[in-house]
Amino acid sequence: MKLLLDTCVLYPTVMREMLLGAARLGHFTPLWSARILGEWQRAALKLGPAGAAQAESETALARANWPNAEVAPSPGTEARLWLPDSADIHVLAAAIAGHADGIVTLNNKDFPRHTLAEEGLQRFGPDEILYRFWLEDGAGMEMLGAKVLAEANRLSGGGWEIRPLLKKARLPRLAKALAD
Repeated sequence: MKLLLDTCVLYPTVMREMLLGAARLGHFTPLWSARILGEWQRAALKLGPAGAAQAESETALARANWPNAEVAPSPGTEARLWLPDSADIHVLAAAIAGHADGIVTLNNKDFPRHTLAEEGLQRFGPDEILYRFWLEDGAGMEMLGAKVLAEANRLSGGGWEIRPLLKKARLPRLAKALAD
């Protein structure tokens, strides 16, 4: 399954690490566009120079780990598309160009299911798709969760448990599944 990752699921670190970790486990093939990665880098500027530098290195690493993930919309594709927020049309165009099966996003209202279905795409929330992967591969997702938790504790100086960490990352179903 090929899934286009919207900027809003790449920028939060824990969410991104869970999604890309699931991709490393073979649950899906990630896709994005240069524009999506650029939006991620611009969003990280809010954290100052260190955040911008970190986003730049992380986008370079993502590109290196998935050299075929970056897709470019065909000329003219965006012109024929419509979404409630025209600023998101590039995301839909990239999903079409990459022959994605779906888009992973938190922006439900900006990606109506019926509009995506017209293009043969589904919309998935990150918690929804990660929970689905947990149902298919509990052991793999539990190991991934433990790895993400260990890294979060290393970076923050400790104190996190899996459930609060994933809930804070807007992954409540997965948080409950991994904590039980």
